[in-house]
Amino acid sequence: MHYAENILGTIGNTPLVKMNKLTAELPCLVLAKYETFNPGNSTKDRMALKMVEDAEAEGLIKPGGTIIEGTSGNTGMGLALAAIVKGYKMICVISDKQSKEKIDVLKAVGCEVVVCPTDVAPDDPQSYYSTSKRLAEETPNSWYVNQYDNPSNTKAHFESTGPEIWEQTDGKVTHFICGVGTGGTISGVGNYLKSKNPNIKIWGVDTYGSVFKKYHETGVFDENEIYPYITEGIGEDILPENVDFEVIDGFTKVTDKDAAIYTRRLAKEEGFFLGNSAGAAIKGLLQLKQHFKKGDIVVILFHDHGSRYINKIYNDVWMREKGFLE
Repeated sequence: MHYAENILGTIGNTPLVKMNKLTAELPCLVLAKYETFNPGNSTKDRMALKMVEDAEAEGLIKPGGTIIEGTSGNTGMGLALAAIVKGYKMICVISDKQSKEKIDVLKAVGCEVVVCPTDVAPDDPQSYYSTSKRLAEETPNSWYVNQYDNPSNTKAHFESTGPEIWEQTDGKVTHFICGVGTGGTISGVGNYLKSKNPNIKIWGVDTYGSVFKKYHETGVFDENEIYPYITEGIGEDILPENVDFEVIDGFTKVTDKDAAIYTRRLAKEEGFFLGNSAGAAIKGLLQLKQHFKKGDIVVILFHDHGSRYINKIYNDVWMREKGFLE
Protein backbone atom coordinates (compact mmCIF):
# COMPACT_ATOMS: atom_id res chain seq x y z
CA MET A 1 0.00 0.00 0.00
CA HIS A 2 1.18 3.50 -0.84
CA TYR A 3 -0.25 6.46 1.02
CA ALA A 4 0.85 9.70 2.69
CA GLU A 5 0.71 9.85 6.49
CA ASN A 6 -1.00 13.24 6.21
CA ILE A 7 -1.49 16.02 3.65
CA LEU A 8 2.07 17.31 4.17
CA GLY A 9 3.37 14.09 2.62
CA THR A 10 2.01 15.18 -0.76
CA ILE A 11 4.20 18.30 -0.99
CA GLY A 12 6.74 18.31 -3.83
CA ASN A 13 7.47 16.01 -6.80
CA THR A 14 5.41 18.24 -9.09
CA PRO A 15 5.39 17.54 -12.85
CA LEU A 16 7.28 19.23 -15.67
CA VAL A 17 4.91 20.05 -18.56
CA LYS A 18 5.98 20.99 -22.09
CA MET A 19 4.70 24.35 -23.31
CA ASN A 20 3.49 24.47 -26.90
CA LYS A 21 1.44 27.35 -28.31
CA LEU A 22 2.68 30.36 -26.32
CA THR A 23 6.32 29.42 -26.87
CA ALA A 24 6.01 28.36 -30.53
CA GLU A 25 8.20 31.28 -31.68
CA LEU A 26 11.14 30.17 -29.51
CA PRO A 27 13.92 27.86 -30.79
CA CYS A 28 14.19 25.98 -27.47
CA LEU A 29 12.18 23.45 -25.47
CA VAL A 30 10.22 25.19 -22.68
CA LEU A 31 9.12 23.09 -19.70
CA ALA A 32 6.82 24.39 -16.96
CA LYS A 33 7.50 23.34 -13.36
CA TYR A 34 3.84 23.08 -12.42
CA GLU A 35 3.74 23.91 -8.71
CA THR A 36 -0.04 24.07 -8.33
CA PHE A 37 0.04 20.27 -7.90
CA ASN A 38 1.15 20.90 -4.31
CA PRO A 39 -1.76 20.41 -1.83
CA GLY A 40 -2.04 24.14 -1.08
CA ASN A 41 -1.87 24.82 -4.83
CA SER A 42 1.41 26.72 -4.76
CA THR A 43 5.17 26.35 -4.54
CA LYS A 44 5.01 28.03 -1.12
CA ASP A 45 3.93 24.75 0.49
CA ARG A 46 7.54 23.59 0.21
CA MET A 47 9.13 26.45 2.11
CA ALA A 48 6.23 26.78 4.57
CA LEU A 49 6.74 23.21 5.77
CA LYS A 50 10.53 23.60 5.85
CA MET A 51 10.32 26.82 7.89
CA VAL A 52 7.96 25.19 10.42
CA GLU A 53 10.06 22.03 10.74
CA ASP A 54 13.25 24.05 11.23
CA ALA A 55 11.53 26.30 13.80
CA GLU A 56 10.41 23.21 15.71
CA ALA A 57 13.95 21.79 15.63
CA GLU A 58 15.31 25.10 16.96
CA GLY A 59 12.64 25.35 19.68
CA LEU A 60 11.22 28.57 18.24
CA ILE A 61 7.65 27.27 18.38
CA LYS A 62 6.18 25.14 21.16
CA PRO A 63 3.13 22.83 21.16
CA GLY A 64 -0.15 24.75 20.96
CA GLY A 65 1.67 27.87 19.75
CA THR A 66 0.62 30.47 17.18
CA ILE A 67 2.30 30.97 13.80
CA ILE A 68 2.21 34.59 12.59
CA GLU A 69 3.20 35.68 9.09
CA GLY A 70 2.80 38.53 6.64
CA THR A 71 1.83 36.88 3.37
CA SER A 72 0.30 37.55 -0.04
CA GLY A 73 -1.77 34.43 0.62
CA ASN A 74 0.14 31.43 -0.67
CA THR A 75 2.71 31.17 2.12
CA GLY A 76 -0.19 31.54 4.55
CA MET A 77 -1.93 28.59 2.92
CA GLY A 78 1.17 26.39 3.18
CA LEU A 79 1.72 27.41 6.80
CA ALA A 80 -1.97 26.77 7.55
CA LEU A 81 -1.70 23.18 6.29
CA ALA A 82 1.34 22.63 8.50
CA ALA A 83 -0.46 24.27 11.45
CA ILE A 84 -3.51 22.02 11.04
CA VAL A 85 -1.45 18.82 10.99
CA LYS A 86 0.87 19.93 13.79
CA GLY A 87 -1.71 21.55 16.06
CA TYR A 88 -0.80 25.26 15.88
CA LYS A 89 -2.94 28.36 15.52
CA MET A 90 -2.32 30.58 12.49
CA ILE A 91 -2.59 34.35 12.03
CA CYS A 92 -2.07 35.68 8.48
CA VAL A 93 -1.38 39.37 7.94
CA ILE A 94 -2.20 40.33 4.36
CA SER A 95 -2.19 43.54 2.29
CA ASP A 96 -5.47 44.90 0.92
CA LYS A 97 -4.36 44.51 -2.73
CA GLN A 98 -4.59 40.71 -2.43
CA SER A 99 -7.62 39.02 -3.94
CA LYS A 100 -10.72 38.29 -1.85
CA GLU A 101 -10.37 34.64 -2.84
CA LYS A 102 -6.99 34.43 -1.09
CA ILE A 103 -8.49 35.83 2.12
CA ASP A 104 -11.49 33.47 1.88
CA VAL A 105 -9.24 30.45 1.30
CA LEU A 106 -7.12 31.31 4.34
CA LYS A 107 -10.23 31.59 6.51
CA ALA A 108 -11.49 28.28 5.10
CA VAL A 109 -8.40 26.51 6.47
CA GLY A 110 -8.81 28.07 9.91
CA CYS A 111 -6.58 31.15 9.73
CA GLU A 112 -7.28 34.41 11.48
CA VAL A 113 -6.73 37.05 8.76
CA VAL A 114 -5.63 40.65 9.46
CA VAL A 115 -5.84 43.01 6.45
CA CYS A 116 -3.42 45.98 6.18
CA PRO A 117 -3.15 48.88 3.68
CA THR A 118 -0.83 48.39 0.69
CA ASP A 119 0.06 52.02 0.03
CA VAL A 120 2.21 52.61 3.12
CA ALA A 121 5.99 52.35 3.57
CA PRO A 122 7.38 49.05 4.88
CA ASP A 123 8.35 50.68 8.20
CA ASP A 124 4.90 52.29 8.66
CA PRO A 125 3.16 50.83 11.76
CA GLN A 126 0.19 49.88 9.54
CA SER A 127 2.24 47.95 6.97
CA TYR A 128 1.87 44.21 6.92
CA TYR A 129 5.56 43.83 7.82
CA SER A 130 5.17 46.00 10.95
CA THR A 131 1.80 44.53 11.91
CA SER A 132 3.14 40.97 11.74
CA LYS A 133 6.05 41.83 14.03
CA ARG A 134 3.80 43.67 16.50
CA LEU A 135 1.32 40.79 16.69
CA ALA A 136 4.17 38.35 17.33
CA GLU A 137 5.40 40.54 20.21
CA GLU A 138 1.89 40.75 21.69
CA THR A 139 0.90 37.06 21.30
CA PRO A 140 2.21 34.59 23.92
CA ASN A 141 3.92 31.43 22.59
CA SER A 142 3.99 32.75 19.03
CA TRP A 143 6.53 32.56 16.23
CA TYR A 144 6.96 35.23 13.55
CA VAL A 145 7.97 33.36 10.40
CA ASN A 146 9.49 36.23 8.35
CA GLN A 147 9.69 34.40 5.02
CA TYR A 148 11.68 37.29 3.51
CA ASP A 149 14.73 36.75 5.70
CA ASN A 150 14.18 33.17 6.92
CA PRO A 151 16.97 31.01 5.40
CA SER A 152 14.75 27.89 5.49
CA ASN A 153 12.77 29.46 2.61
CA THR A 154 15.75 29.21 0.25
CA LYS A 155 16.87 25.91 1.76
CA ALA A 156 13.53 24.26 0.89
CA HIS A 157 14.05 24.95 -2.82
CA PHE A 158 17.73 23.98 -2.70
CA GLU A 159 16.74 20.63 -1.17
CA SER A 160 13.61 19.83 -3.20
CA THR A 161 12.67 22.00 -6.19
CA GLY A 162 16.21 22.29 -7.60
CA PRO A 163 17.01 18.56 -7.41
CA GLU A 164 13.61 17.69 -8.94
CA ILE A 165 14.27 19.96 -11.96
CA TRP A 166 17.78 18.55 -12.39
CA GLU A 167 16.54 14.96 -12.30
CA GLN A 168 13.44 15.56 -14.45
CA THR A 169 15.58 17.11 -17.22
CA ASP A 170 18.33 14.45 -16.89
CA GLY A 171 20.68 17.30 -16.02
CA LYS A 172 20.09 18.96 -19.40
CA VAL A 173 18.40 22.14 -18.16
CA THR A 174 20.16 25.24 -19.56
CA HIS A 175 18.01 28.10 -18.18
CA PHE A 176 15.74 28.59 -15.17
CA ILE A 177 13.21 31.44 -15.04
CA CYS A 178 10.77 32.49 -12.33
CA GLY A 179 9.15 35.50 -10.73
CA VAL A 180 10.96 36.92 -7.70
CA GLY A 181 9.25 38.01 -4.48
CA THR A 182 10.86 36.74 -1.28
CA GLY A 183 13.66 35.30 -3.44
CA GLY A 184 13.58 31.84 -1.87
CA THR A 185 12.55 29.98 -5.02
CA ILE A 186 15.02 31.53 -7.46
CA SER A 187 17.90 31.52 -4.96
CA GLY A 188 17.39 27.94 -3.77
CA VAL A 189 16.81 26.48 -7.24
CA GLY A 190 19.50 28.69 -8.79
CA ASN A 191 22.17 27.73 -6.27
CA TYR A 192 21.37 24.03 -6.61
CA LEU A 193 21.39 24.05 -10.41
CA LYS A 194 24.62 26.07 -10.59
CA SER A 195 26.24 23.66 -8.12
CA LYS A 196 25.56 20.97 -10.73
CA ASN A 197 26.42 23.07 -13.80
CA PRO A 198 27.69 26.66 -13.34
CA ASN A 199 26.79 27.46 -16.98
CA ILE A 200 23.03 27.26 -16.30
CA LYS A 201 21.52 30.74 -16.60
CA ILE A 202 19.15 31.96 -13.88
CA TRP A 203 16.71 34.74 -14.83
CA GLY A 204 14.37 36.61 -12.49
CA VAL A 205 11.10 38.23 -13.52
CA ASP A 206 10.39 41.54 -11.78
CA THR A 207 7.53 44.04 -11.99
CA TYR A 208 7.47 47.81 -12.54
CA GLY A 209 7.26 49.41 -9.09
CA SER A 210 9.77 46.96 -7.60
CA VAL A 211 13.45 47.49 -6.75
CA PHE A 212 15.05 44.22 -7.87
CA LYS A 213 16.16 44.87 -11.45
CA LYS A 214 17.73 48.27 -10.78
CA TYR A 215 19.46 47.00 -7.62
CA HIS A 216 20.84 43.94 -9.44
CA GLU A 217 22.27 46.07 -12.23
CA THR A 218 23.62 49.01 -10.21
CA GLY A 219 23.86 47.96 -6.55
CA VAL A 220 21.74 51.03 -5.75
CA PHE A 221 18.51 50.75 -3.75
CA ASP A 222 16.54 53.40 -5.62
CA GLU A 223 13.37 54.55 -3.86
CA ASN A 224 12.25 56.20 -7.11
CA GLU A 225 11.75 52.68 -8.47
CA ILE A 226 9.10 52.01 -5.80
CA TYR A 227 5.45 52.74 -6.59
CA PRO A 228 2.18 50.79 -6.31
CA TYR A 229 1.62 47.99 -8.78
CA ILE A 230 -1.15 45.45 -9.35
CA THR A 231 0.73 42.22 -10.12
CA GLU A 232 0.54 39.86 -7.13
CA GLY A 233 3.25 37.59 -5.82
CA ILE A 234 6.39 39.17 -7.30
CA GLY A 235 8.46 42.31 -6.74
CA GLU A 236 9.32 44.03 -3.47
CA ASP A 237 9.87 47.46 -1.93
CA ILE A 238 12.52 45.92 0.35
CA LEU A 239 15.59 43.73 -0.23
CA PRO A 240 14.80 40.33 1.37
CA GLU A 241 17.81 38.42 2.66
CA ASN A 242 16.58 35.43 0.64
CA VAL A 243 17.28 37.16 -2.69
CA ASP A 244 20.78 35.96 -3.64
CA PHE A 245 21.66 38.51 -6.30
CA GLU A 246 24.95 36.68 -7.01
CA VAL A 247 23.20 33.59 -8.37
CA ILE A 248 20.79 35.56 -10.60
CA ASP A 249 22.19 36.33 -14.07
CA GLY A 250 19.66 39.03 -14.84
CA PHE A 251 16.15 40.40 -14.42
CA THR A 252 13.46 41.37 -16.89
CA LYS A 253 10.49 43.57 -15.91
CA VAL A 254 6.91 42.88 -16.99
CA THR A 255 4.04 45.39 -16.89
CA ASP A 256 0.86 44.79 -14.86
CA LYS A 257 -1.14 44.71 -18.11
CA ASP A 258 1.08 42.10 -19.78
CA ALA A 259 1.13 39.95 -16.63
CA ALA A 260 -2.68 39.94 -16.53
CA ILE A 261 -3.16 39.31 -20.26
CA TYR A 262 -0.60 36.49 -20.36
CA THR A 263 -2.13 34.84 -17.28
CA ARG A 264 -5.38 34.62 -19.26
CA ARG A 265 -3.56 33.41 -22.38
CA LEU A 266 -1.94 30.57 -20.42
CA ALA A 267 -5.42 29.33 -19.50
CA LYS A 268 -6.95 29.71 -22.96
CA GLU A 269 -4.01 28.58 -25.09
CA GLU A 270 -2.21 26.01 -22.94
CA GLY A 271 -4.94 24.93 -20.49
CA PHE A 272 -2.74 26.20 -17.64
CA PHE A 273 -5.12 27.72 -15.05
CA LEU A 274 -2.62 29.73 -13.04
CA GLY A 275 -2.13 32.84 -10.94
CA ASN A 276 -0.96 36.35 -11.73
CA SER A 277 2.78 35.71 -11.39
CA ALA A 278 2.63 32.98 -14.06
CA GLY A 279 1.55 35.52 -16.65
CA ALA A 280 4.46 37.74 -15.66
CA ALA A 281 6.84 34.78 -15.82
CA ILE A 282 5.84 33.63 -19.32
CA LYS A 283 5.88 37.20 -20.70
CA GLY A 284 9.31 37.63 -19.10
CA LEU A 285 10.51 34.45 -20.80
CA LEU A 286 9.26 35.70 -24.18
CA GLN A 287 11.07 39.02 -23.60
CA LEU A 288 14.31 37.05 -23.10
CA LYS A 289 14.01 35.09 -26.37
CA GLN A 290 17.28 36.43 -27.79
CA HIS A 291 19.08 34.49 -25.02
CA PHE A 292 17.80 31.08 -26.16
CA LYS A 293 19.03 28.86 -28.99
CA LYS A 294 18.11 25.53 -30.55
CA GLY A 295 18.78 22.66 -28.17
CA ASP A 296 18.32 24.73 -25.00
CA ILE A 297 16.04 23.39 -22.29
CA VAL A 298 14.38 26.24 -20.45
CA VAL A 299 12.48 25.53 -17.22
CA ILE A 300 9.95 28.14 -16.08
CA LEU A 301 8.34 27.84 -12.64
CA PHE A 302 4.65 28.62 -12.23
CA HIS A 303 3.90 29.46 -8.60
CA ASP A 304 0.18 29.32 -7.92
CA HIS A 305 -3.37 28.50 -9.04
CA GLY A 306 -5.95 30.49 -11.00
CA SER A 307 -8.72 29.89 -8.45
CA ARG A 308 -7.25 32.71 -6.33
CA TYR A 309 -7.83 35.28 -9.08
CA ILE A 310 -11.36 34.54 -10.31
CA ASN A 311 -12.71 37.98 -9.40
CA LYS A 312 -9.63 39.80 -10.71
CA ILE A 313 -7.55 38.51 -13.62
CA TYR A 314 -10.30 36.18 -14.89
CA ASN A 315 -13.06 38.80 -14.49
CA ASP A 316 -13.67 40.92 -17.62
CA VAL A 317 -15.19 43.79 -15.60
CA TRP A 318 -12.11 44.04 -13.34
CA MET A 319 -9.81 43.79 -16.36
CA ARG A 320 -11.64 46.65 -18.10
CA GLU A 321 -11.59 48.80 -14.95
CA LYS A 322 -7.82 48.43 -14.86
CA GLY A 323 -7.51 49.26 -18.58
CA PHE A 324 -6.21 45.77 -19.40
CA LEU A 325 -9.08 44.89 -21.78
CA GLU A 326 -10.53 47.08 -24.50
